[in-house]
Order: sequence, then C-alpha cells, then structure tokens
Amino acid sequence: MSAKEAYKIAQERHLDLVKIAPQANPPVCKLMDFGKYRYELSKREKEAKKKQKIINVKEIRMSPTIEDHDFGVKLKSAIKFLKEGNKVKVTIRFRGREAAHTSLAEDLLKRFANELNEYGVIEKAPNIEGRNLMMVLTPKS
Repeated sequence: MSAKEAYKIAQERHLDLVKIAPQANPPVCKLMDFGKYRYELSKREKEAKKKQKIINVKEIRMSPTIEDHDFGVKLKSAIKFLKEGNKVKVTIRFRGREAAHTSLAEDLLKRFANELNEYGVIEKAPNIEGRNLMMVLTPKS
C-alpha cells in the first residue's frame, strides 16, 4: 500500500509507522509503538551486558634478584588472579646495572610461567620495553 495509507492507518490505531528496510523497493514499514520498541531494545542490551564477563589485567612486579619466598608469594597471588579469570601481567623492573643481565630475568619469567602452566597460558611472550621485561598470562578455559 502507499505510504500515505499506511500513515493514516497508524494514526487511527495510535501507533507509529517505522521503516524496517528503507533500501528495499518498495520500502518495508511496520506499525508499532516506537517508544515501547526502544524500551525493549535497551532492556535486551542491559541483559547482554549482565551476561558479559569483564576481564581485568592484574600486574605483578618483581626484580631480577627476587628471593625464593617472595617468588612464592608472587606465584600464589598470580594463581589467585588466574583462578578469578583475570589476565596477569608479570613485569620485571631493571634498576641500574641489572639491565645488563636480561637473560637471568628471562629465565625467571620462564620459571614463573612453568609454575603457572596448570592455571594459565602465555598470551604475550617475554619482551623488553624500556627498563622493564614483561609477559602476559591468560587463564585456561
């Protein structure tokens, strides 16, 4: 039917005439309460947001000369973060001449990743950015 007739019917029924597919030939329109339609859409979007899981990135900082007990404490906190479903960014900060011994820090990160292989996997391999050596771990699904 013509757009004028459809608009007239919409006015009689106290509804809105909404174009569903304006590119079609002829354009496809629908009679509906547009306010109610927008409300339903926002309701669906809110439900979808509730079902999404927010993943945070937690950071653990160490030095290349970390002691065994401190390493264990950092490991426990990383396990807790991975169990909660968060990503873990492990950073080793170099101070002074420590930057000359990056191989020790890389071994430390490999050891850290091996200890956590039950709980997470390496997403981003260890790489140097400035005076830091970083690695990112994600929880296993």
